[in-house]
This record gives sequence, C-alpha cells and structure tokens, in this order.
Amino acid sequence: MTLASRLGEAAGKTSPEELIAAAHAGCFTMSLGSILASKDTPPERLQVTATVTLETSGGPGIVSSELEVHGVVPGSDAAAFEAAAHEAERNCVVSRALKGNVEIRVHATLEMPSTSRAA
Repeated sequence: MTLASRLGEAAGKTSPEELIAAAHAGCFTMSLGSILASKDTPPERLQVTATVTLETSGGPGIVSSELEVHGVVPGSDAAAFEAAAHEAERNCVVSRALKGNVEIRVHATLEMPSTSRAA
C-alpha cells in the first residue's frame, strides 16, 4: 500500500479507508433492516453508500463517514424511516467503533414501492 493509492491513485488497490466505508455501509444496512423488520415494516430494498473523508493536513486521518440510504419500505413513512435510520446508526457496531473519533452523518430517503410489475 502506498500513499498514492490511499489518496486517490489506487491503480486497482483497495485502501483501508474504502474498507472502513464498506464495513460501515454493510453493518448499517443490516442494523436498519433488522430495526425495520422488528417494526413490522421489512424493507423491500435498501441501498446504502458510505463515503469516508480522509483529511490530509496535519497527518492523514479519517474525519467523517457519511451514510446515504435509499429505501423502499412498504408500510413506512418518511419520518419513521428516518428515525429507524438514525437508530440503526446508533446501534451499528462500526458506528459505535468510530464514534468519538469520526463524525457520522446519516441521510435517509424513503422511496415509493413500484406499483407496476414487468410482464
């Protein structure tokens, strides 16, 4: 692993920051799905992206992880979905590991279920 591969010139290599983002997205998705199911509103689809920001001034360090979730959750409304997303962020073990060292932000968007089916 070289500094260049960590700072945007990956040449096919995965950086530790990308691995943390992937772990955060995966953990958050599982936590959110579980919370929604426990509220009798299991998700039809969840799409989560985690963007980890690496600050390089004063020595490299991860400063934030931004979770963006789009979900199709029949029986839920936007407020309930957003509340579940924030609960999932608090319960996710990766979020808990990062808390206090990394700013974590969650953006939740509830999408409407598709009413048309392909024939």
